[in-house]
Formats: sequence, structure tokens, C-alpha cells
Amino acid sequence: MSPRRKSYFKEKLSIDDLREIWSFLSLSECLEGFKDIDRLEAEEFFLSLEAPDQAKIIQCLPEAERRAWIRLLAPDDAADVIQQVPTEERQKLIDLLDDLSRKEVVALLAYAEDQAGGLMNPQFLRLRPDVSVDEAIRYLRRQTQGSVKGMYYVYVLDAEQHLLGVISFRELLSAPTDKTVQEIMKTNLITATENLDQEALSRLFTRQGLMAIPVVDEEGHMKGIVTLDDIVHVVREEATEDIQKIGGSEALDAPYLHIGIFKMIQKRAGWLTALFLSEMLTSNTLAHYEAKIASAVVLALFIPLIISSGGNSGSQASTLVIRALSLGELRLRDWWRVFFRELTAGLIMGGILGTVGLLRIVLWPTRSAIYGPHYFLLALTIAGSLVGVVLWGTLIGSMLPFVLRRLNLDPASASAPFVATLVDVSGLIIYFNVATLILKGTLL
Repeated sequence: MSPRRKSYFKEKLSIDDLREIWSFLSLSECLEGFKDIDRLEAEEFFLSLEAPDQAKIIQCLPEAERRAWIRLLAPDDAADVIQQVPTEERQKLIDLLDDLSRKEVVALLAYAEDQAGGLMNPQFLRLRPDVSVDEAIRYLRRQTQGSVKGMYYVYVLDAEQHLLGVISFRELLSAPTDKTVQEIMKTNLITATENLDQEALSRLFTRQGLMAIPVVDEEGHMKGIVTLDDIVHVVREEATEDIQKIGGSEALDAPYLHIGIFKMIQKRAGWLTALFLSEMLTSNTLAHYEAKIASAVVLALFIPLIISSGGNSGSQASTLVIRALSLGELRLRDWWRVFFRELTAGLIMGGILGTVGLLRIVLWPTRSAIYGPHYFLLALTIAGSLVGVVLWGTLIGSMLPFVLRRLNLDPASASAPFVATLVDVSGLIIYFNVATLILKGTLL
């Protein structure tokens, strides 16, 4: 144990101390710190952890202690924890649950982890439509003494568990006590199907501004609720995964400091190798134009400038479009609107960079000595190339995510490094063709 870490254990840890240093501790230190805090604080801290950390603690405890901690979790949280442990160990944790929770957790584990059914909590507040408001309040007062999570709304169900309506707590408490639940419930329901993808579910929360959304099956039977705190974790996971992919690696699926070095290399080396092989095309392209470079060596001075401008513009466009697709701001049918927006943006940005490049050469004090007597034609070549390369990079970067989405692939796979590498090769072709057109008969 390092000296810094050891100092935290010289005296009793508080929950705030442990939370501050948690991500820096080894597994044994995490367990030692967790056992060092008071039981009530330990419960609060345990419930605030992410599922991977909860699973890590439970796996390190003796079986007698595991039972108490796994039973502390709501069924949906318990299912999340069980999904974090190796498949062969899951049944042992399931067996530690009480009969009702075990049944609910097993039902949740049948759903995919990234679907509404896998995120929902099967415990929620429910009422029959024919009871009075006064009876409903007395009943709910008894029902909420249990561990019901997400008490934002009360759901009205018939005898077959079909969802009929919903009432917020505020509406229920302010309603006349002699009215029935059926008279005050809202029937314009916002629901999610069991197999709804978590990204689509998060967009539904964003659009509707609700604290909880009921999950129903195809026949309209209510199966559970997904609460806002559940979806916050989903949004963070999805955003983290997209950012990691855009950065040019596979999603890590674990906190940075908790993933093994060899696992991290495996996640990153594949993309890095693919990008390296793609960049070899750049060398082949340069070899193809070797004669032109030999005739006008000055052209080689601007190769990094040209290809980096195209790569940067493509990376910008792909990142913006990928994020817009993830947030539901763009759909597949919007590709043509994006195309014309980026066409205009690419031309203007290319014109700006082209103007800067032209002035950089023309106004340079020693332009004739560095660039020769045909410096103005060279400036026009650079300006024209920048317009073409930036325009091309912008269009490629903006359209590639749509192509991947159309092929049912993750648009985030159109990572910035991948787009930049793709534009590097095509940017060189544009550059040398523009140079041939403008400099023919002079430098070439």
C-alpha cells in the first residue's frame, strides 16, 4: 500500500473520505475502507455506488454477509449487480434473495441489459380505479412503508394488471376525498415497451420531462417502472461509450483505473492498427506523386497543412452529426438537409482557410526566396486545395455516420481518427490535382 493511501487508514474513515478516494484504491483497500465505516453509513455508501463496485464488494464478502447486502438492493439494482459477476457465479447470488425478490430478479434477467425491461423496477405503487381518494391515501400510507422505489406517481390497474391511468402524489392529495381514483386519473399515458432500447428510452424522458415512465407489454399489462435516476446512469454510460469510440478505441466498459492494462491495450490496439494500415495508403499516394514532388519540392512543405485541415474539418462534422443522431436531433431522412448545410459550411470554411493560406504566402517577406518566382501561383494552389479538401472532409465526416446508421452499425464508429485518416488520402489526391491544373507549365 502506498504512503498516501495508508494515511487514510490511520484513523476511522468517514463516508466522504471513502467516497473521495474510492476510485484510487485497490480491491483490498476498497474492502478495508468499506468495513471501516459505520453500518448505517456503509449502507448509504453502498447504495450510492455503481453496479460494478457493488458487485465487487459483495463478491469479496463471506456468504453470510453477502445475503444482507444483496437484499438491501431493489430488484432492478440487484439484477444489475448480478449481471456484473461471472455467469457461473450468478445463481449463488440469486439464491441469496428472498422468494419474492428472487422471482422478480429472475424475470428482469430475462431481458437484455440495454432494454427498458432490463432497466425497470417491478415494484411500484398501484391502485384500483373504483376506490375512493380517501381509501387510496390510507392504502398508500401502508404500502409506502415498504421499500418501494421512485414514489412519484401512482398507477391505476384493473384486475388483469392492465394500465388504465396514472396520478401524481400531488394530484391525489389535493383531490376531493369522496371522488374515486377513476375520476381523477390521467389516461393520456406515456409508456415504454419492454424491448425499447435504452437510448430511445432516454430520449423519451428528455422529451416528456417525467420522473418515471411505466413499462408495459404488448397487451398493455404493466410490468414495472423506469425512474429518472435509472436513466441518468444510462445517459452517462451511452455518452461515455460514444466519446471513447469517437476517440478511436472500443468502449472500455469499466472505469479507466479499474480496467486491466492488457484489456485496455486490446480495446485500443485494434483500432490503432486499422488506422495505421489505412495511413499506409497515404504513403502509397505520395509515392504515386513522387515525380511531381521532385519537380516542385516546395509542394511537400504544404502537405501537412493540407491533410490536417481536411482531417480536422471531417472530424468536426462527424462529431457533431454523431452526437445529434445520439440525441435524436437527426434522423436518417435528414441526411439531405445535413448534406446541404455542410456543403455550405465546407465552402465557407474552406474559403476562410484558403484566404489565410494565400495571404500567408503572398505577404511573407521572403516569399520569393522561399517559394520562388511563381509564389503567387503556389498561393493559388494552396488556396484552391484548401477549399476542396475542407469541403470534401466536411461532407465525408457528416455523411459517414448516416451510412453507418443505415447499415445498422453504431455511428460512433465513424471516429474522428478514422475520418481524418480517410480524408488524408483523398486530400492528397485533391492537392496534387489542383497543383497540376494551376502549376502546369511553370513548376510542373
